[in-house]
Amino acid sequence: MANNLINKDLSSIIQVSRETIESLNEFKRILLENNKNFNLISSKDEEIINVRHIQDSAQIIDLIDKKSKKCIDLGSGAGFPGIVISIIMKHNKIPTKFDLYEKSPKKSDFLRFVSKKLELNTQILNKNVFEEKNLEANSVTARAFKPIDQILKIMTTNFKNYQNLILFLGKNGKQKFFEASKVWDFEYKERMSVTSSDSLIVSIKNIKKKN
Repeated sequence: MANNLINKDLSSIIQVSRETIESLNEFKRILLENNKNFNLISSKDEEIINVRHIQDSAQIIDLIDKKSKKCIDLGSGAGFPGIVISIIMKHNKIPTKFDLYEKSPKKSDFLRFVSKKLELNTQILNKNVFEEKNLEANSVTARAFKPIDQILKIMTTNFKNYQNLILFLGKNGKQKFFEASKVWDFEYKERMSVTSSDSLIVSIKNIKKKN
């Protein structure tokens, strides 16, 4: 049943192989088994994990250049979107490495376990990304991480080089994004999220603070 549900959810946005579905289901199984111990997602989200977390994460795959050498996920938490995207890339034979930054030691341990179990091309960094300098990546992802103003600041002060920043914006995030545009200059493309008409997916480039 879970296999069919994930397959049905994903088929509307991307083509996925049987092996991809199997890996996603294994990730889901491990997450749900460990959720009480690691506090990975809210208990109310357990019943809607396919759409709320897996499909929501998978929808950004086309915004990442398939020739990317490295991507960075800020505040990976339970692995959304970092683990989901890494699974899809693995089974599409895309060699991009994903660095997952997670400050929580417990969640970092979970991410390492899942990455090893599923043989993913990831590096788990139990670090505070705000303290890192001269970061480089092709795409940078952030989902339920920090307020947008803080994320934009990270991109301008902690990154030496990047191609695009991919943000998941909810209803409140859309207003915060508008407010941030008064303080920051950037190029962006937006589209409605496939999981909620109140949410946006935004790809941002060339971020700099206004004078």
